[in-house]
Amino acid sequence: MIPVSVAFLPLTDSAVLIAAREKGFATDAGLALDLVRTTSWATARDRLVYGQVQAAHMLAPLAIAVTLGLGQHPATLAAPFKLNVNGNALAMASDFAAALDPDPAQRLADPVAAAHDFAGAIGLHRRKPVIGIVHRFSSHALMLRYWLASAGVNADRDLSLRVLPPSLMVEALRAGEIDGFIAGEPWSSVAVADGIAEIVAAGSRIWQRGVEKVLAFRADWMEAHPDIVDRLLPALARAAAWCDDAANHDALAALLERPEYVGRSAAELMPALTGRIVLRPGEGPIDVPDFLLFQREAANFPWRSQALWIYSQLVRWGMVKTGPQIERRAADVFRSDVYRRALAGSGLPMPGASMKVEGALSSPMSVGTHKGALTLGPDRFFDGRAFDPNDVTGYLKGLAAISTD
Repeated sequence: MIPVSVAFLPLTDSAVLIAAREKGFATDAGLALDLVRTTSWATARDRLVYGQVQAAHMLAPLAIAVTLGLGQHPATLAAPFKLNVNGNALAMASDFAAALDPDPAQRLADPVAAAHDFAGAIGLHRRKPVIGIVHRFSSHALMLRYWLASAGVNADRDLSLRVLPPSLMVEALRAGEIDGFIAGEPWSSVAVADGIAEIVAAGSRIWQRGVEKVLAFRADWMEAHPDIVDRLLPALARAAAWCDDAANHDALAALLERPEYVGRSAAELMPALTGRIVLRPGEGPIDVPDFLLFQREAANFPWRSQALWIYSQLVRWGMVKTGPQIERRAADVFRSDVYRRALAGSGLPMPGASMKVEGALSSPMSVGTHKGALTLGPDRFFDGRAFDPNDVTGYLKGLAAISTD
């Protein structure tokens, strides 16, 4: 067996890695998968950058930010496999949520109106709202900024964004240190179950197929070990299919609740797996279709266009300078070529293109593939905008027209 160490955080979307180890998919590929539990994204990043692990469960924007030299530990990273699509939610303390639409289901159904309600609630709150984010370079934080900017909210001006590990969000909210947080599950569901928060927005309603976590490698290590990569990715693809099968959700929750993994109860883990989300304490769940996807609809495929959308948001919020070389480096983090190579013999349908117009699909659509049939699901942004990866400059000019500065 070839040993492979992977850092992960205790989140529901670590499921593919856990299933790959516990259900034998990695073993079948000749790999001894060692999962290293980590509490913060900064630690997971450092373990990877400094070679303590060979791969990491990572925020997609963080992989790009590290590659672009943002922060103190620059390194060229590569993400040839997405571990999930969607799976995060914004939970706000009950007193703040009381200033929003009284129907929590309507908030999720109409995110445009919910953003404007949120903007109005900011001025009524006892202080500038303090929102917990898991990292500055997280999909959650970028989606929060994107969503609220549509209602004239500048997160850098109108909110206080505080970085906390996901597992500390609930206690920080309970202690009154933050007024809400946006994080991957199960933490929003835990806050609701504990009676201290309401879910007021879901990532899947902001961007229907929003990129979330990736499997990241140091690019130099990945290039030096193609055999290991070509064993690992098919094992993860098998695990992702197993995780997406509703028949396996009870068994998956039983794995995730083990203390060495997520360490929360199956009751707190199942909402994200089933898409049956409780939005307010004491109320029944509602259906949030596609709240979290592990494999279906090419969920694991690393679209270079999604890397470029992330880049566009980093530019928009002044986190990185724009330029053709920087843009290319950002796109190159998502390695669709390695994905295709590793899964070439799996029989899994995969897109024929590596980029697409993000936000253009309002209904399922069949797309061209190298083999088999593949249907992509709706990928609309809540505001109806589309992102053309071949015209990042034009997209950013369109966003500047609604700038809150």
